[in-house]
Amino acid sequence: MNNEQVLEQLMGRIVGPQEKVAAEASAHVDALTKPPGSLGKLEQLVIRLAGITGKTRPCFDRRAVIVMAADHGVVEEGISAFPAEVTPQMVLNFLAGGAAVNVLARHAGADVICVDIGVNADLDHPDLVSRKVRKGTANMAKGAAMTRDEAIQAILAGAEVVSNEVAKGTQLFVTGEMGIGNTTASAAVMCAITGTAPASAVGRGTGVDDAGLQRKAAVVSQALSVNAPDADDALDVLCKVGGLEIAGLTGVILAAAANGCPVVVDGFISTAAALIARQLAPVSTEYMIASHTSHESGHAALLRELGLKPMLDLDMRLGEGTGGVLSLHLIDASCRILSEMATFASAGVSDGTTETQPNDASSASADSSVSGEESP
Repeated sequence: MNNEQVLEQLMGRIVGPQEKVAAEASAHVDALTKPPGSLGKLEQLVIRLAGITGKTRPCFDRRAVIVMAADHGVVEEGISAFPAEVTPQMVLNFLAGGAAVNVLARHAGADVICVDIGVNADLDHPDLVSRKVRKGTANMAKGAAMTRDEAIQAILAGAEVVSNEVAKGTQLFVTGEMGIGNTTASAAVMCAITGTAPASAVGRGTGVDDAGLQRKAAVVSQALSVNAPDADDALDVLCKVGGLEIAGLTGVILAAAANGCPVVVDGFISTAAALIARQLAPVSTEYMIASHTSHESGHAALLRELGLKPMLDLDMRLGEGTGGVLSLHLIDASCRILSEMATFASAGVSDGTTETQPNDASSASADSSVSGEESP
């Protein structure tokens, strides 16, 4: 069986959430001691989580953020405020526990799994998951970023990481990434599939100035012109203008869906991977939870394209999975509401559908007072 057949097999395992369980969770939410719908998105979230997991009381004791790291040849076009050397340096920072995602993951009780899927350096660390497909992509402004088979290899590598974690008991995944130049690749993926103009898709990424922003848009336009990716073939788009970490995260999303696990999508790069996953297996969107709206220009539009409503809007644009792990607190809150909050029946509170009958001494006393009689 070749890699493309293995990928097809993986996608064939993705089925829709369990609607009956979601309906049971919805009925229970409506029975809780609150006006219907008054907890807004938290209610919608936990109902979705019930359907995804098949559990009327979902709970995620073990969760992990998968940080995919890779380099991009397009950096040589001057599209980043930081040099490519930062990618391997940041990988070592993740492994030392010193990055923002490490801090926020510790606070949220999540493991950080750092994967080298395409860093342009030789890295060796006992905690590093080494799945290097190649040392960075080629410069997409001059030709295809990678071969089709390399893109599939990277997808399957991401899927393997998820499968290994599921075997250890992980029940929920967060997408994270690191790769200087990856906002440019993500913008190119977005433009290729949605037809968005490059000027609307590119953002400041690592903090480029106005001239840098114009240069990014021009480079994306050039990459699309040189490679002519087929919008109807997600793998063609991915291999021509994508990135190895985008491919790896596509695999994370597909494998999470195939294993009945929710996957929290982080920022712009992660959402570009989600777009590829949607093109490959449309049902996979049912397993995606949008964490936040990134400050990157194209992210909000990309979320709308996927029909995903983010939980947070904090003007963040760091990536790494930071917005994703922050949203875990809301996921935990929604699950605890479902499992711990009293129902109208259990609390003895009127739900407004029936008239409350006086049945105790205090009610009798109140009735006597109203009638002008004294209690005996």
